[in-house]
Amino acid sequence: MPQRVALIGLDCGTPQLAFDRFAADMPTLTRLRQDAAWGPMRSVVPPITVPAWACMMSGRTPGELGVYGFRDRRDHSYGSLAFASSDKFTLPRLWDALSAERRRSVVIGMPGTYPPAPIHGEMVSCFMAPSTDADFTFPRELRNEVQRITGGYHLDVNDFRSPDLERVSQQIFDMSEQRFALAGHMARTREWDFFAFVDMGPDRLHHGFWRYCDPEHPRYEPGNRWEHVFRDYYRALDRHLAAFLESLPDGTAVLVVSDHGGQPMVGGFCVNEWLRRQGLLVLTEEPSGPTRMADAKVDWSRTTAWAEGGYYGRIFLNVAGREPQGTVPARELDATLDQIAAAIEAIPGPDGLPMGNRAMRPADVYPEVNAIPPDLIVYFGDLRWRALATLGLGRGLYSPDNDTGPDHANHAEQGIFVLSGTGRTPGRREGLSLYDVAPTLQDLLGLPRRAGQRGAVVE
Repeated sequence: MPQRVALIGLDCGTPQLAFDRFAADMPTLTRLRQDAAWGPMRSVVPPITVPAWACMMSGRTPGELGVYGFRDRRDHSYGSLAFASSDKFTLPRLWDALSAERRRSVVIGMPGTYPPAPIHGEMVSCFMAPSTDADFTFPRELRNEVQRITGGYHLDVNDFRSPDLERVSQQIFDMSEQRFALAGHMARTREWDFFAFVDMGPDRLHHGFWRYCDPEHPRYEPGNRWEHVFRDYYRALDRHLAAFLESLPDGTAVLVVSDHGGQPMVGGFCVNEWLRRQGLLVLTEEPSGPTRMADAKVDWSRTTAWAEGGYYGRIFLNVAGREPQGTVPARELDATLDQIAAAIEAIPGPDGLPMGNRAMRPADVYPEVNAIPPDLIVYFGDLRWRALATLGLGRGLYSPDNDTGPDHANHAEQGIFVLSGTGRTPGRREGLSLYDVAPTLQDLLGLPRRAGQRGAVVE
């Protein structure tokens, strides 16, 4: 018999923190696990917010969705990156399947939902909305209730990569409290079959404060002002979770889940500077200071490859007949990619030891590749190093800092999965995948498995 299902999304929820280090500080989640199928859950490639949540809700890979990050190439021109708005996700997500059966969903803060599309139910879209002046809800008039209930809705933490840690920490705590309060209000006052909300608080906390809380971080200082902010936040998060669970109807299945985990960021690797030193990226003019790739003076007629940075690196080849001034003959594309991938994987760290890099072709990772993917997906140091695309940093290839503001964490491949209230045998599960979420929720909701979906039902 179909169940109601409530999904509580904790962006960057990390098993080493939620299940281990702060288990005693999170009694609600720990009790929930006693009646749950739970365990660490492998994310997608790449393990980042967009497209991971959309993959979770559709059961499809980034390649099938044709979305590989927050920004993807619109075309094969240079500098054509565009944000992944909701209209880029053309394959149905869980609420779409429910809407087709006239069953109601309430969706709050789910990444990849701006601008909000009509559903049978209600939607408060995500942090990708430019502001609350935009149409960030469906239906449109819902925004008035959201603003009234919250006293001014926080889509996200403003400039979370900031040295103003007092402000950032306060906004993180406030945003999570507000998100859970709004979710509780809507869970109590609506009829629904599926309820889902995502709190970005853990992600923003990890990026802003990891170095202050983790003795394993290379820049940790014992006794610092922020040493216990992780603990304090996870305690608050658990209180919010307890209050939200009280708002749910009896018999609701509950899934607490994250899209990826977190880990210390050792530093940043200057990937475009490395391409320059390999003779693969050629400039007509030396940068006078830190310069974004989009603003660099590139001699495309002599350039083989360039990169975009972020939590992971993306390498693009300058292919003849594909890019406007392509230099790599199509017949040499495979060999060129093999050479670049091998060179990347051989890069040593600043200590001379192997970094442990991985360079992957999308066609080797995904069963189907749509839209315009990167030619190589690169994890530097198994994601312990951020990919820095900025040129002219003047620090060699290795930087202790991020190039877009203070950041002390990077993403990790293991997130969290806690499924309670289903009657399934409780206990830790091994080998869980983010792709298991959609078929599992469909099974609980009495929806058929859709053709082409990945993953398996968690029993």
